[in-house]
Amino acid sequence: MNKDVDIKYMEEALKEARRALELDEAPIGAIITMGDKIISRGHNRRNTDKNPLAHAEILAINEAAKVIGDWRLEDCTLYVTLEPCPMCAGAIVQARIPRLVFGAPSPKAGFAGSIMNILQLESLNHQVDIRDGILQEECSQIIKAYFQNMRKQAK
Repeated sequence: MNKDVDIKYMEEALKEARRALELDEAPIGAIITMGDKIISRGHNRRNTDKNPLAHAEILAINEAAKVIGDWRLEDCTLYVTLEPCPMCAGAIVQARIPRLVFGAPSPKAGFAGSIMNILQLESLNHQVDIRDGILQEECSQIIKAYFQNMRKQAK
């Protein structure tokens, strides 16, 4: 895939991250594309929905499955602003998504290479092509600013 295309879609994922920020949620956004079309969007809603499963990726995967009418998202790419956690990485494998593009690494919770790489374990029945670092600075900055602000408010 062309880097310009990846940047274009990561900008859309960043729009979703800003929507999460408006809800006072951790600003993580995701979109799923099929061909050259965005078929689903998601942003963190854990606090809003009072649901530990309401991560951006999970919401986007759920919507994409409804849009295409199948749980197998074999012709899709998932773009997300932050490296997926273990739950989301597992969902990506389960949904058979062939390609993941993410912006910022997550050194304390990332399971697409930071802590472990679930997405490319040869022992699993599906492996995912990963492209990282797309708009990394923008993706890192929005989440860092959010948590710095939360720490200030807590004092």
